[in-house]
Amino acid sequence: MPKIHGSLSDDAKSVTGEALQGCVVDLIDLSLLAKQAHWNVIGRNFRSVHLQLDALVEAAREHTDVLAERSVAIGVSPDGRSTTVSRDTKLVQPESGLLSDDKVIGLIVDSLSVVVKRFRDRIAATEEADPVSQDLVIAASQDLEQQHWMFEAMR
Repeated sequence: MPKIHGSLSDDAKSVTGEALQGCVVDLIDLSLLAKQAHWNVIGRNFRSVHLQLDALVEAAREHTDVLAERSVAIGVSPDGRSTTVSRDTKLVQPESGLLSDDKVIGLIVDSLSVVVKRFRDRIAATEEADPVSQDLVIAASQDLEQQHWMFEAMR
C-alpha cells in the first residue's frame, strides 16, 4: 500500500500527529454537540442562540477538514470515525430532548472552555515539532476563542 511520508522527522511527526488527531476529535464532537443543541434549543433567545450554533458548527467543520488534511500531509492518517470520537471525547454530552436556551449557552461555554484549553496545550506541543501545523491550530483556536466569547456574552 502506498504511504505518505511528509517532511517531518519521526519524532516531530508523532508529536504533531497526536496533536492534530486530538484537534480532529474535539472539533468533530464539538460540531455534533452544537448541532444537537441547534436542533433542540428553545426559549426567549432561541433565534440568536440557534444562529450562533450554526456559526460554531461551520467553524468547527471547516477547521476539522483543514487539520485532518494537514495530518495526511505530514504522513499521519486522521481518524474521525464515530467510534474514535466517542471513545476519545472529553466533552460532556447534552441531555436528550428540548433544551432551554440558558442550558444550551452554559453547555457550549463549558464545552468551548475545555476545547480551547486543549487547543492551547496543542499549540505549545507543536511549537518546535511543526510550526506549520501550529499555525493551523492557532487559527482554529482563534475562531474557537471568538465563539467562546460570543456565547459567554449571551449569559
